[in-house]
Amino acid sequence: MIRTETPTDSIRHKIESLGTRLSLPTVIRALGVLEGEHPSSRRGSGYDYLDIRPYEPGEEARLIDWKASARSARPMIVDKERESTGNIWLMLDVGREMNGLCPNGERAVDVAANALRMFAMLSLRRSDDLSIVTGDSANITRVPFNGGFARFEHVFDGLLNREMTRPRDFDAMIDYASRIRNRRAMVVLATDETAWSERHMKTLRTICQTHPLVVVSVSVLNPFEISERFDHVIDARDGRRLPAFMRREQTARDVSTHREFVSSSLEHELVRARATMIRSGSSEQMFNEFVSLVSNTLAKGSAMPIGGLR
Repeated sequence: MIRTETPTDSIRHKIESLGTRLSLPTVIRALGVLEGEHPSSRRGSGYDYLDIRPYEPGEEARLIDWKASARSARPMIVDKERESTGNIWLMLDVGREMNGLCPNGERAVDVAANALRMFAMLSLRRSDDLSIVTGDSANITRVPFNGGFARFEHVFDGLLNREMTRPRDFDAMIDYASRIRNRRAMVVLATDETAWSERHMKTLRTICQTHPLVVVSVSVLNPFEISERFDHVIDARDGRRLPAFMRREQTARDVSTHREFVSSSLEHELVRARATMIRSGSSEQMFNEFVSLVSNTLAKGSAMPIGGLR
């Protein structure tokens, strides 16, 4: 039988293409803005000189060395070695609830994983170190990573190639994130929209005080919504089939309203804390949101028209 390409496969191809087309200055600037001020890249504003090179469109003007520029009669940048190595923590909820489907039929965990691949692609281009963290109610597992993006794909796929049978413990995941000692590390936390509640807001604000934070929230299927695509719904938490009589328009509206309220409250709190949120219900939408996020961090003179990848 010929294997057909899934939406997840298609987006993974796009992520690889994005990684090859983005220039390094664009990558550095995009991640740097997300982090506020990245203090731990291998190139930066430390004390050991690496080299002198021409300024490229898309880089920050403050990096220009004016004495070197005067000697060369064109804008020049002096690269200096940072005192420490950058670190990105990619945290993924792998509780059985993440087996739940999105409106297009993808699993929530696959959409969340693709979002983390995008951040991995950028950070590895910048030569950062990664820590991959997966968690459910039984275990929270950290896998330190060094290598290229192809190697990351292999390791990440290995972590996800297992049955997710235990419930989530999202409180434990957030608590783990709040105790990451390296205060210079960026934390990317991915789960689905049903995991959030108002009690998480305080802890998120605490994390934002010590770490750059990005929240990835996957929009999942409303189980009470009548849909021609799904003639019945299975609850990802307990495997039970939802009775047909419960799928009513009013109940579906109530659930949608509640989810929208929680997501809007979360986004508002994150904006106030100078953190970032990406929320989408498919890998395709998540990719487009990510491209928009990167595009919005760049100067008008970006080295590449990122929007052309959509």
